[in-house]
Amino acid sequence: MRMVDCIEKKVNHEELTHDEIQFIVDGFVSGEIPDYQMSALMMAIVLNDMNEREAADLTLSMMCSGDTVDLSDLPGVKVDKHSSGGVGDTTTLVIAPLVAACGGTVAKMSGRGLAFSGGTLDKLESIPGVNIGQPIARFKEIVRKTGVCVIGQTGNLVPADKKMYALRDVTGTVQSVPLIAASIMSKKLAAGSDAIVLDVKVGSGAFMKTVDDAKRLAGLMVKMGKHLKREVVAVVTDMNQPLGLSVGNALEFREAVQLLSGQLPTGDPLLEVCLLLGTQMLLLSKLAKSDEEARGMLQQAIDNGAGLSKLRAMIHELGGDETLLTLEGMDKLCRVKRQVPVTAEKSGYVIGMQAELIGRAAQVLGAGRETKEDVIDPAVGLIMHKRVGDPIQAGEAICTLYVNDEKNLDDAISTMKEAVQIGAKPDHVAPMVYAVIR
Repeated sequence: MRMVDCIEKKVNHEELTHDEIQFIVDGFVSGEIPDYQMSALMMAIVLNDMNEREAADLTLSMMCSGDTVDLSDLPGVKVDKHSSGGVGDTTTLVIAPLVAACGGTVAKMSGRGLAFSGGTLDKLESIPGVNIGQPIARFKEIVRKTGVCVIGQTGNLVPADKKMYALRDVTGTVQSVPLIAASIMSKKLAAGSDAIVLDVKVGSGAFMKTVDDAKRLAGLMVKMGKHLKREVVAVVTDMNQPLGLSVGNALEFREAVQLLSGQLPTGDPLLEVCLLLGTQMLLLSKLAKSDEEARGMLQQAIDNGAGLSKLRAMIHELGGDETLLTLEGMDKLCRVKRQVPVTAEKSGYVIGMQAELIGRAAQVLGAGRETKEDVIDPAVGLIMHKRVGDPIQAGEAICTLYVNDEKNLDDAISTMKEAVQIGAKPDHVAPMVYAVIR
């Protein structure tokens, strides 16, 4: 078998067999297949696509390229949730403990943020003492004890994805839907989940810019799950504006605590998306028979404090100071040298936002990283005071910046002014949820 033959097959719109895909992944990980040949194949995939069987075979080969986690000895259906990334997306910190409070088993490996997209691990580490680098045995012990644990990915989990993504990033092949799907699904499956809920973001603050592309990605991953004998549900949600009002690590953690404390009103976008994702997780876990029953269970876990108690228990087991998980304690973690309002220059209505720019404004203040080596300041970021469709007066605050280091303050202010569009009359407001694909 030769790599050049595999490349030519895909150039000629032909299907790759299971054995050919296994040969490609094994050879690339071992170094026998050079970068230039892998780049050529991935560009052919970008141009000529893959069918769902090929994508499933690629996912399975990538999944088996390194370590896999066996969660079969844990009780119940092991259910995971993955978000394709966004701004103000604090859903994991909410729904993981909520689902556990309803009897679910949530054993999740998560990632760090890069650029404008916030990472769950960075948010967890805003709590002093939290150690997300737990060994697998300890990870499983915490899940048995509390029903929920979120840690960092192990060092040799899906090495094929690490090598392929690094190459895609510099060869213009990131945008391929089957390559994106295989990257996401291989990591989720290697982490041992029985069932997966996927939150596919679409809009200015997401990788998928159109609803059609997002639905295609979501649909492909659901079909791949069927091929690989996993139950998968995908939800397509909006990321044309931040999901929550807070953008920044401790600020977003505080908003999660506010939600779990019952402080967010019915209809709040973050609350509604969390309830939707949590509903799908409970249905896949066979703990509820209908959307209505599942939503009621989640709301009860908010009302009686069970969800917040689960979050505190997980933080304690990870070595963190769980006593800070009160509204007063979280305020302490969000203290900064200056709070700077960014005000509107004219009256009207908020008719649009660029979520990516809002994320970048928080990033330059120190809430995110441009490279993996950058150090994050957990307290800084911003809080939005307006959503798309809201009226606003000249001089009224669009948001408040939380600032410790002022060297990039002017950049953050100008970025926020560019990110928010104000018009004379209200415009169409995009729905928060576009589709649920089962």
